[in-house]
Amino acid sequence: MDLGLKDRVYVVTGATRGLGFASARELTADGAKVVVTGREEERAAAAAASLGQNAVGVAADNADPAAAGRLIATARERFGRFDGILISVGGPAPGSAADNTDAQWSAAFESVFLGAVRLARAAAAELGEGGVVGFVLSGSVHEPIPGLTISNGLRPGLAGFAKSLSLELGPRGIRVVGLLPARIDTDRVRELDALSGDAAAARAANESRIPLRRYGTAEEFGRTAAFLLSPAASYLTGVMLPVDGGARHGF
Repeated sequence: MDLGLKDRVYVVTGATRGLGFASARELTADGAKVVVTGREEERAAAAAASLGQNAVGVAADNADPAAAGRLIATARERFGRFDGILISVGGPAPGSAADNTDAQWSAAFESVFLGAVRLARAAAAELGEGGVVGFVLSGSVHEPIPGLTISNGLRPGLAGFAKSLSLELGPRGIRVVGLLPARIDTDRVRELDALSGDAAAARAANESRIPLRRYGTAEEFGRTAAFLLSPAASYLTGVMLPVDGGARHGF
């Protein structure tokens, strides 16, 4: 199946590792060109280099109000066009409602929530018909995850923003989509499993509750993201797609 990605240009934030990098890799594998970002210039450059000539790395912090304009400008200057953005941010600090500090909430709001909103607004202003704004969110949009109170508080609100944005941009032919990963085998998820004190036992318990009885791979997530961002998904907007092996049991 031809996804129609050849020579299309995307910005992928938080793409030096994990789900963001896996998404960028699948996009370039199918012929797209990408601007990949990370907070550290060296890691962003290394990630881009590993993806080949159709990628460029830029150091950027999602919490920086100037980041969005700079990234879109880079896409146009380097590749001549801008077709979409995948907004992927690192997970906020773990903890309970009693443990998380105001400083942790503020930092997470700036990067996870407001930073993502700024990026989406800037992209929406620059995109034309056929453009797409994508968000990497979390299964916590539908169901709280124990020990991730800040994420549980912010992700559903960001999904609500994405839904609202899809209504506003639809008449212009611009799509807005969200991906809701659950237990994908990334460094972040392994770190969360380790917080239990017995990572292997935590993983086994989690896998027992997933219908497919295993964690997903970053490659599986990346392929799903590439499809949603592609012209092949041209009639999908406002959708919040679980990528979770069936862990979400509700409709």
